[in-house]
Amino acid sequence: MYVRHLQVAQFRSWEAADLPLTPGPTVLVGRNGQGKTNLVEAVGYLATLGSHRVSADAPLVRHGAEQAIVRAALRRQDRELLVEVEINPGRANRVRVNRAQLPRPRELVGLVRTVLFAPEDLSLVRGDPAERRRFLDDLLVSRTPRLGGVRSDYDRVLKQRNALLKTAKLARGNALATLDVWDGHLTDLGGQLLAARLRLVAALAPHVAASYAGVAGPAADRAALGYSSTVPLAGDGSPVDPGRPLPDAAELAAGLRDRIAERRQEEVDRGVTLVGPHRDDLVLHLGPAPAKGYASHGESWSFALAVKLACFALLREDGDDPVLVLDDVFAELDADRRSALAEVAVTAEQTLITAAVAEDVPAALRGTRVEIADGQTRVVRPEPGLPLEEVTGV
Repeated sequence: MYVRHLQVAQFRSWEAADLPLTPGPTVLVGRNGQGKTNLVEAVGYLATLGSHRVSADAPLVRHGAEQAIVRAALRRQDRELLVEVEINPGRANRVRVNRAQLPRPRELVGLVRTVLFAPEDLSLVRGDPAERRRFLDDLLVSRTPRLGGVRSDYDRVLKQRNALLKTAKLARGNALATLDVWDGHLTDLGGQLLAARLRLVAALAPHVAASYAGVAGPAADRAALGYSSTVPLAGDGSPVDPGRPLPDAAELAAGLRDRIAERRQEEVDRGVTLVGPHRDDLVLHLGPAPAKGYASHGESWSFALAVKLACFALLREDGDDPVLVLDDVFAELDADRRSALAEVAVTAEQTLITAAVAEDVPAALRGTRVEIADGQTRVVRPEPGLPLEEVTGV
């Protein structure tokens, strides 16, 4: 899959941009603050309905505008799709595919697939568990879109249950009976989400180990993944054992019910749900120790890169290359890590790269170049046997 044409209006710093794109590598070059990252952020928004830089939609709309538009023509095997998202902070967003509006915006998720590697991804190694939970769930939904509904419903039930817990201590009558009803919803949805996460971690783990060895070298410590859960059956954070059978959703829901029963009084006293996938963590192991707190700066970069390369390999196994987006990362990497990343990026159907200096990008990835300055784009494309030739400017 690749993006053949990208248009944005009132998105971030762009009043308007109209950018033709091609398969293979494209490097967006410009000084910091010129808007190159905003363009690849728009592509990522089509994949996740979210940004890798901010948690809310409001900052995505240009100052003074009421809404932003992201529109893309996508080529997927032998068919073309026109996708458009209307971003309306404070109101419902609208999504159209081939000009037909989707009943729910989340139905778009999974149609566009991207893997983005950016400096912010160091938070996968060094950040809070919430960062790693979000990473897991975004990848889950990208591979299996129906899980977007499970994730959304779980978050809704969790919010309702927490609201009830805050008042349960002072409530009278059937307050705890009402809590039992929410327990049933939480454990059912939580069991499904937990089962999906465990299958994903098991599928991702060998790719992470292989990618880390490729990035850091065969002599480096081995990278591994584990899952730490409030439900003992789901995992204690130890590295994944490929020979261990995984519990199914029903078993995990039962485990959730048992743990909730054990901690019921503590939850009522504290007014918050203490058991469930919202409290879990993806554990990154490097050799005998967890990477968080022990990995050096270089090792953390290698691990973050390995995780994203593993995502690319896993999605490719599903039968369709995702768009690989490399946002301002080559300046942060040493020669070996640049080379390892370039080896994968050059094989992708489409790679979008941002850089302040074109020379930071490995020569193998210097295909089409988009020069960005003062709100304008200038597309330059290499012709076989000829110097770079300007194709168009918008």
